[in-house]
Amino acid sequence: MPVLEVDGKPLAQSYAINRFLARKYGLAGKDDWEASQLDSIADFKTDFQIEIRPYLIVAVGMAQGDKEKLFNEVFKPAFEKFAPVLLKLLQESGSGFYGKNGVSWVDFELAGLTLTMSGMHPELLEKYPELVKHMEKVHALPQLKNYIETRPKTPF
Repeated sequence: MPVLEVDGKPLAQSYAINRFLARKYGLAGKDDWEASQLDSIADFKTDFQIEIRPYLIVAVGMAQGDKEKLFNEVFKPAFEKFAPVLLKLLQESGSGFYGKNGVSWVDFELAGLTLTMSGMHPELLEKYPELVKHMEKVHALPQLKNYIETRPKTPF
């Protein structure tokens, strides 16, 4: 479990940490409504991850199972359900990011998801080049570019 220590106090859970840092660094939305919209998108991503979990644990070798069957019956249908919604949300923002006022912590989350998807099943993203362009845009941010280029390569 991830833990961030701030002034000697631990803060656990990824999204709690993300939201704390986003508020601190101006990446949580410009107002309460935008922050809530971003939270909604992040929770939507979590719903997707929960839905594909049976496939993922087999795909990464954490459990036994029929990987191909789980891909076709779990992963692919979930992706085909969630990806169009993510694309629509991105397009509706009008900013090139998920928040209408620019880059947010949710963009980091979804760029990471797209990177993982591109490593696992790039063929699924062929239908969604805008999601790939979004990931590339996030990874090209000056504050992230060097880190992205030099970080260790990992499956997730």
